[in-house]
Amino acid sequence: MSRFIKFWGVRGSIACPSPNHVQYGGNTSCIQVVLDGRHVVLDAGTGLRNLGASPDNKGVDHFALLMTHTHWDHIFGFPFFTPAYNPNVKLDVYAGHLHGNGGIENLLASQMSDPMFPVPLANLHSQKTFVDFEAGAGFTLFEDIKVRTTPLNHPNGATGYRIDYQGHSLCYITDTEHVVGKPDENILSLIEGADYVIYDSTYTEEEFPAKVGWGHSTWEEGMRLCKAAGASNLVIFHHDPDHDDSFMEHLEKTAKATWEGCMVARDGMVIDLEG
Repeated sequence: MSRFIKFWGVRGSIACPSPNHVQYGGNTSCIQVVLDGRHVVLDAGTGLRNLGASPDNKGVDHFALLMTHTHWDHIFGFPFFTPAYNPNVKLDVYAGHLHGNGGIENLLASQMSDPMFPVPLANLHSQKTFVDFEAGAGFTLFEDIKVRTTPLNHPNGATGYRIDYQGHSLCYITDTEHVVGKPDENILSLIEGADYVIYDSTYTEEEFPAKVGWGHSTWEEGMRLCKAAGASNLVIFHHDPDHDDSFMEHLEKTAKATWEGCMVARDGMVIDLEG
């Protein structure tokens, strides 16, 4: 059995396939967490298509999909997730921002309705369940994976996740906007002592003042939160589509020189949780 995190999509806002986005990737948010044969998927951006098509995932018959929120860049891959069409696959979809507001099943069905998409949700013949909860709740996946959540500061709401399994801990904190000089106590509590914190790093400190109100943060704020909470590693994530490979390469060098716990997510990157 194995335990790892694989990044299938690391961009925010919109996919950006181009010759200038090869090194770090152009797919939008999608991460796979594999824990001894249990498959947890974080968000359904365009990277979800490649996850579902990968030979490594052939034969997987149960996925738990945890949604941070449902802006386009986090749901666009859902209709292209081929395991969702397989009646032998169980697919559990969780969301913490739509409780009392239509629910995740209704929203995904709306995305796949006329005239926006030709294939309705009903044609996804997997064994689907949809779970709406209020951000801040905790629950268990696959009987022994503990999940904690927290609300995030993002337009229309978003949910942050912490996954704990047999001594391993990872947190997924995207899309969220920080308040300068005021660390988010909800996030600090969630990421305390975590091994890896995957954090919304859409902007740099220099770019952030012009983007206040857009619902995103910076790698520098992520680093400060990780240090304050005693988290071991910051994974810089949700890259702005305007940040091409040259920009990201410079950002990566700067971040690593600032704190050795920083790393930059790339499409296809794998973090081994057993090492």
